[in-house]
Amino acid sequence: MAIVRWDPCQDLIALQDRMHRLFDQTLTRSRGEREDLAPAAWSPPVDIYETVEGFVLKAELPGLGKDDIDIQVRDNTLTLRGERRLKKDVKQDNYLRVERATGTFQRVFTLPNAFQTDKVRAVFKDGMLEVSVPKAEEAKPKQVKIEVK
Repeated sequence: MAIVRWDPCQDLIALQDRMHRLFDQTLTRSRGEREDLAPAAWSPPVDIYETVEGFVLKAELPGLGKDDIDIQVRDNTLTLRGERRLKKDVKQDNYLRVERATGTFQRVFTLPNAFQTDKVRAVFKDGMLEVSVPKAEEAKPKQVKIEVK
């Protein structure tokens, strides 16, 4: 089992996101919009795991195209952002209920310092985004050979 580093800032960011959603929902209802037509805030679910070669981030992004997604790596931070829009083939007034969340999202992940930013690779297929972040050579585990005498 891998050791997961606790990041207190991540808990604060999650709390802040929840508070923003709570206030947005309350303000939307108080402005007289119907609850079932109010746009829902969304944040795509993400899995992150470590391999011998590096780190892999998988995000569910149904309904998005590759042009709707932006990935940036700066220092030891990977930022995933994008936007899902309502389709223009149906007029806003014709909707009776909107349950699929739309709008912009941003997810920020802190990575260990020992990775190769120039070799980050992203593949998008069937609504799944997979970002591979290779470890730096010095961070990869080394096999030590045992000599028998």
